[in-house]
Amino acid sequence: MPRAQVGDIELSYESMGEGPTVLLVMGLGAQLVLWPDDFCRDLVARGFRVVRFDNRDVGESSRLDQLPVPDPRSQIARWLLGLPVRAPYGLGDMADDAAGLLDALEVERAHVMGMSMGGMIAQLVAIRHPRRVLSLTSIMSNAGDRLSSISRPRALRALFRPLPRTREQAELGALQLFRVIGSPGFPFDEAGIRDRAGRSFERGTSPRGFMRQMAAVLAGHDRRVALRRLRVPALVVHGKADPLVPPRGGVRTARALPRSELLMIDGMGHDLPRGAWPRILGAFERVARTAR
Repeated sequence: MPRAQVGDIELSYESMGEGPTVLLVMGLGAQLVLWPDDFCRDLVARGFRVVRFDNRDVGESSRLDQLPVPDPRSQIARWLLGLPVRAPYGLGDMADDAAGLLDALEVERAHVMGMSMGGMIAQLVAIRHPRRVLSLTSIMSNAGDRLSSISRPRALRALFRPLPRTREQAELGALQLFRVIGSPGFPFDEAGIRDRAGRSFERGTSPRGFMRQMAAVLAGHDRRVALRRLRVPALVVHGKADPLVPPRGGVRTARALPRSELLMIDGMGHDLPRGAWPRILGAFERVARTAR
């Protein structure tokens, strides 16, 4: 896949379709292939150009292994106690990466859609670079307030899987993860999960990058005051059965955004089930049409 120079790092990306650009921002430790191919093709069929990319420290983008590797357990403990968490880089740096990718692709303004940690990054793109954002879509994310950030213990433990050494181990690990955090109200997509996990493994795993990204999330700040200043049209999507990011995270994010639509989906967990796509994409189109 092509790579774009953004400051001192390179970001691997994929572009498909023509029309207004939708920049897709992925979540913690996840690669661009975690945006389902058919979801992207559906956006293209609706008249959009889709750009998905690997955040720094994952996939085929630059690995920042010259930076320290935080201990996640001690950092989680500090976060739970309300103590400051230090991170090698922050979510704001990752938001600047996303804006820099738009520069590299000569895209003046884009619809920015993020999932989980990617939703946090998308919010910060709108906060830090408001003139670059046509609309904001935040999926299964939160606005950084502590009350909306406490995962169910079983879901949090599921994130810390043994490092896979084969494609088969990567696929089995992903199946175990999504049986815990996935959508109980929708069919379990074993084939899709295996495919995306296997492709991610072949593109390269980065456990150190995962730890640095997690530190960035834990070191983040409450964004609600900044979100209230935005006048960009926004869509907030959340599953009512999400065990990793509580549903109130979506509710509070939508309340903070003056021009937002909130879509709460029964039976949806912390994934993007195919059965929810028509509602999500329909709402996205409706919000995108109001962008100027």
